[in-house]
Amino acid sequence: MNNKIYSIAIDGPAGAGKSTIAKLVSKKLNIEYIDTGAMYRALTLKVLRNNLNPLNKNDVIQISKNTEIDFIKNHIYLDGEQVDNEIRDNIINNNVSYIAIIEEIRFNMVKLQQKMAKSKSVVMDGRDITTVVLPNADFKFFITASVEERGRRRYKEIKEKGKTDITLVQIIDEIKKRDDIDSNREISPLKIADDAFVLDTTNMTVDECVNSIISIVKGGI
Repeated sequence: MNNKIYSIAIDGPAGAGKSTIAKLVSKKLNIEYIDTGAMYRALTLKVLRNNLNPLNKNDVIQISKNTEIDFIKNHIYLDGEQVDNEIRDNIINNNVSYIAIIEEIRFNMVKLQQKMAKSKSVVMDGRDITTVVLPNADFKFFITASVEERGRRRYKEIKEKGKTDITLVQIIDEIKKRDDIDSNREISPLKIADDAFVLDTTNMTVDECVNSIISIVKGGI
């Protein structure tokens, strides 16, 4: 690998494994990982902590003006507090899409994300990275999996955290609802970029997916 600054953009639906894969790619290539979805999750966390309604756009926009979100060594910080675990709670899963569809919020987040990508090599994942945030990224990937497989993965994560108040059927229904919101929102909907490599991970291991991405990147640098 040379010293050229390059960008890797990864999109895909909820539960496809984007974050896990992007983190491993960043580690193996020794570049910065930017979890854009975590940025929206962090803001959602703050909205809920302040007992605000995620559907009230004005309240969300107002609180965002006094919110600081940053990444330090692959950890996300909300107003100076590391919130890696808190933003993965199921209540965040069920509300983050309402925050992400607000035009003003997306505009400000995208500006911050683009600024990050200009200063250093990055791997960035989310819902609209290949189409909106980094449309000129050097490498674009769309990672997906069946709804059932994505549900099983999410359910396993929740069970491992010791939570027993939700069923696999509920998780799958929530993912279907999330997919519908993300794919049909007016602002930056989830879609596959024309020049993106599509990886269906339903029957792939994490390592197989990571190695596929790294092979493509190394072959193009």
